[in-house]
Amino acid sequence: MLNLEFVPPLQTIALFSLASLILALTPGPDMALFLARTVSGGRSSGFAAMFGASTGLIIHALLAGLGLSALLAASATAFFILKIIGGLYLLWLAYGAIRHGSAFSVDGPSSPQQTWLATFLTGLGINLTNPKVIVFFVTFLPQFIDANDPAASAQLLFLGLFFLLIGIPTNAVVILIAERFTNFMQSSPKAMRIFDYGFAGIVTAFALKLVLTQGR
Repeated sequence: MLNLEFVPPLQTIALFSLASLILALTPGPDMALFLARTVSGGRSSGFAAMFGASTGLIIHALLAGLGLSALLAASATAFFILKIIGGLYLLWLAYGAIRHGSAFSVDGPSSPQQTWLATFLTGLGINLTNPKVIVFFVTFLPQFIDANDPAASAQLLFLGLFFLLIGIPTNAVVILIAERFTNFMQSSPKAMRIFDYGFAGIVTAFALKLVLTQGR
């Protein structure tokens, strides 16, 4: 008989699915990057960023399954270090958007388009430091698991990967819609700068949110 102890109760999965869908639809650094890369490089760039972010989610899920989420929630020092590193990285992205133009800027002939790998790595880096995702895995995800359950680690991993299955189609729709705005963005440099500042504002806000997040 197949052992399905790693699968939480159906009621838990239903509640988790609803929470995951709401989180996936909430604007944040990941979604801003998907839109940015799609506008500047087309759907292939948007999906490259999405695959990078999805890889980050797999890492989050693996760490949750290994118990790192509980460690970070319990260790004030570890959580503080994570907040500082993540916050500084996001602020660096905001500075780059203002100083050099964010990913919303459409590359001109003299500016080579970012490679698929570079876009993938950017998506990975932003996801790993995305406060929305970090808070979800460190503080919210464990609430769907009974810590005394022998299969708690396996269930954390299952829910983490299940969250990925919900996020991929949601983000794919965002990317498919975003490409429709490419021509408008190319014909309006002023609009692109507005997006640059908007991107920087979103990233800065999430950097502050990350730094101000309290551990358990």
